Amino acid sequence: MFSKALSFNALLGSAIAGTVLWDGRFNDFSASTDLNNWSWSNQVGPYQYYIHGSGAVTNYINLSPSYKNPADSGSKQGAKFTIDSTAYWNGQTMRRTELIPQTTAPINSGHVFYHFSMQRTDTNAPSSLDEHQVCFFESHFTEMKYGLISGAAGTSDTNLRWDIGGVSQWNTTWAANVWHNIAYEIDFSANKVGFWHSTGSDPLTQVIAPRAASTSSVRHFHHFASV
Repeated sequence: MFSKALSFNALLGSAIAGTVLWDGRFNDFSASTDLNNWSWSNQVGPYQYYIHGSGAVTNYINLSPSYKNPADSGSKQGAKFTIDSTAYWNGQTMRRTELIPQTTAPINSGHVFYHFSMQRTDTNAPSSLDEHQVCFFESHFTEMKYGLISGAAGTSDTNLRWDIGGVSQWNTTWAANVWHNIAYEIDFSANKVGFWHSTGSDPLTQVIAPRAASTSSVRHFHHFASV
């Protein structure tokens, strides 16, 4: 069976006094099946879960302490996202498994940091032959990508990229079993996005100072995804 997987844990905070606006860690989950508690008529928990294939939630998202960065003492477990041969949503031709923040907090205004950690392994690794969109906004004004970008020359690309408006601003080879700690520094008022990064247990450092971006977004539409 076709299957590609990567692991995440996430947090979103304000630049003002380190306030946590939305907590996407899975500390209060007993299993990924808790995601089934959310629906449009029962919007509970930290995530909207509706973009996925026709199979059970455990086909696409699973939780375990082994799916988090071991250096993250604030998280009990992380999530493994999988796309397989059934992961088609709403008649689309791309495979999608996504979680979207469920919150009324002002995560789309002011000066905020979208902070998450991610890794891949060699088992069912995302293909370097295809474009993968990871941790993106609905408008794609900023996002992580991996693999051969659609329309690019060549046959494969092993780089993990950070984009603004579809243009690569930073990249590194995405080696297996390396945790990448990432923060998007977004100033929605100034229309700018910066990039913070580290690996493993190293502290985040600002790699790219805020640059111009079309930062408008509705509150919910940041996607943690394997696409």
